[in-house]
Amino acid sequence: MKTGIHPAYHQLATASCGCGNTFIAGSTKESLRVELCSKCHPFFTGEQKIVDTEGRVERLMRRYKIGQTNPQT
Repeated sequence: MKTGIHPAYHQLATASCGCGNTFIAGSTKESLRVELCSKCHPFFTGEQKIVDTEGRVERLMRRYKIGQTNPQT
């Protein structure tokens, strides 16, 4: 490996989240700003948003007449 071309690695870089949480992480930058962390991400907090997809498959089936026993012509 060539010497002198790699950025400096900071083992105690401070990362701050948009929710106000701060934590220590390793990075090539001294400080990081992130939008989501494990304290505010919906996957980790259990507040996932469920998208309502009811009726989409049925609408597709009706539109292209898929699976109908007596297709209307």
